[in-house]
Amino acid sequence: MNRFRRYLDVILVVLLLAVPFFFLRASVRRPENLSAVDRALLLAATPIEYAAAALARAASGLLGDYVYLVDVRRDNDRLAYDNARLRSEVRALAAAEAEARRLRRIVGLREQTNAETVSAVVIAKDTTEFFRVAHLVVDRPAPGVQPNMPVIGLDGVVGTVQRVVGDRVEVELAVDAGFGVDVVVERTGARGFVRGVGDQSRYTVRVEYAQRTDEIHQGDLLVTSGFGCRFPKGMLVARVTAVVKNNFGIYQQVDAEPTVDFSRLEEVLIVTSDTRDCTPSAERRPRR
Repeated sequence: MNRFRRYLDVILVVLLLAVPFFFLRASVRRPENLSAVDRALLLAATPIEYAAAALARAASGLLGDYVYLVDVRRDNDRLAYDNARLRSEVRALAAAEAEARRLRRIVGLREQTNAETVSAVVIAKDTTEFFRVAHLVVDRPAPGVQPNMPVIGLDGVVGTVQRVVGDRVEVELAVDAGFGVDVVVERTGARGFVRGVGDQSRYTVRVEYAQRTDEIHQGDLLVTSGFGCRFPKGMLVARVTAVVKNNFGIYQQVDAEPTVDFSRLEEVLIVTSDTRDCTPSAERRPRR
């Protein structure tokens, strides 16, 4: 039995060596020199070669697709990272650009006022039913800041200094019921006196002592008149929202909203010059 198996192994080895030889011999011969055996071998080898080639192509395609997908995933991860990084840089640049614009406007406002000023940053706002106060922090020690000094912002009048404690400044906002400033209508020059309403639900002011014969329309801008010597002349104060002319009396009823958005107030300027002769009563005295 062992001898038969040995003979069988020898025969298989001979066949495995002889068959490729005969296939190779038949494939390299010229067509006119092929024998019947060679043609039979080639005919039998054709399906095998086709199947082997197809299997090789399929394996190569699968391997190529796998490598491609691995590269695509790696590229997608890298692109996603780069995209997130660029978005973060764009947001940072946009924030820096907005900050630069605000600083340029602050510098322009300081040059426009032509007065000594101290810049400050808003840190908090307190509100009650009739009293609104903003807490500010001065960006450098400012011993010259005193109560009743005017406070202005990029969009107009903010209020007046109420109390100073070190570098902490409490400001009475223009919408407080105790605040008042003399104004003129920018379009016509008609005079009035803006006073805060103290409405806790919204920021609003009213215009007092506006003559019934004066031309004041909704949308008109109110600017400081310069009377009372506290606020620089021509500073925006409010925009008219409603006008009611009574059939009798001297004055008309005018409502307005501040040009300053107190809910988004960030930087302000405190005017420290030309205020020694200014008192609250000097500016809040009604016109006759």
